[in-house]
Amino acid sequence: MTRAGLPPESIGLVSALTSAGICWCLACGGPMLSHYGPVRTLQIALACIALGLFALLWPFGLLGLLGAVAIGFGAGHNTPAGSQILVRAAPPRHRTLIFSIKQAGVPLGGALAGLMMAPLVLAQGLPAALGTVIGVALLTILLVQPFRGQLDQDRGKGRRDWARALLSLAMLAHSIRTLRAHPSLPLLTILGASFSVLQSCLMAFTATYAITRHGASLAEAGQIVAVMQGASMVGRILLGWLADRMGHALRHLAFQAVASALAVGLLVTLGDRGSWALYGCAALVGVTAIGWNGVHMAELARVAPLPLVGDVTSAASLFGFVGSVCGPLVFTLVVSWSGSYDLAFLLMAGQLALLGLASAAFLRRVN
Repeated sequence: MTRAGLPPESIGLVSALTSAGICWCLACGGPMLSHYGPVRTLQIALACIALGLFALLWPFGLLGLLGAVAIGFGAGHNTPAGSQILVRAAPPRHRTLIFSIKQAGVPLGGALAGLMMAPLVLAQGLPAALGTVIGVALLTILLVQPFRGQLDQDRGKGRRDWARALLSLAMLAHSIRTLRAHPSLPLLTILGASFSVLQSCLMAFTATYAITRHGASLAEAGQIVAVMQGASMVGRILLGWLADRMGHALRHLAFQAVASALAVGLLVTLGDRGSWALYGCAALVGVTAIGWNGVHMAELARVAPLPLVGDVTSAASLFGFVGSVCGPLVFTLVVSWSGSYDLAFLLMAGQLALLGLASAAFLRRVN
């Protein structure tokens, strides 16, 4: 932002435009995925990210903001395209585990970026750091090319006017209508949005909570968040394996919603009993409240009609993304009104617990 002559707080505008790009992709990118196939779409997405990062290298504010939209648009393709690949390639008896391993790559990639980028920026400067990321993106485009023929066999079956669909409000309505394609999809979507509300609050406020409520140092707060993130990677794989063994992922998610709320309750009530209790509760929260994504994505892909897997996961992810934006906003309002992080965390956990219990009761009545 300084390079573009903008104040440092303008980074919030970059973040907002990146989020807008993600929403744009999830709402209107379905025809593009159907037309090109998942591998080619991911290659285009990586090219968009590389182009967006390149735009951030130049000292022109407007160009950088457009680059932020391009980065978001590219990032938004990851979930629907990945789901379309895995639902065809993963053996049914291990589908949830494989989806969960894929989702475990998200926090792993974030951790690696955090470990590598800061030293690189300090040693070589921001242009060199962004150039490295651009190089990785372009190299990945080349490395996945040999797999395109095998994994993009259904390409070309979507709309040829996919570019026009990117600017169509009707496409947004169509994307949402795909959630009627199976009776379980509305409940799965609501559960995903509810999980996203709690997860986004945990990711945004746990470090601040540890400092203000438990007197942790800045370094210790960072370590607590790192433990929570690391536990979530393990949790995603463990819970994916467990969901495959249980054989009913939607019921598993309902139980996990309640378990996540209980874990947050333990964090609030036991976190002041020493650093080990705080670390242990943070790990438990990571496993339960942040380890849900793989099971959720696998179940969305399983129940969706095969031609609509990309559209369904896009639409469900869009609602989840809205939850991840609204959750921290509500959390902030609760803290501002009450002065209590404990109350805010319990409210965010409570909405998930109530939905989990309601889902379990509904599933029992249906079955």
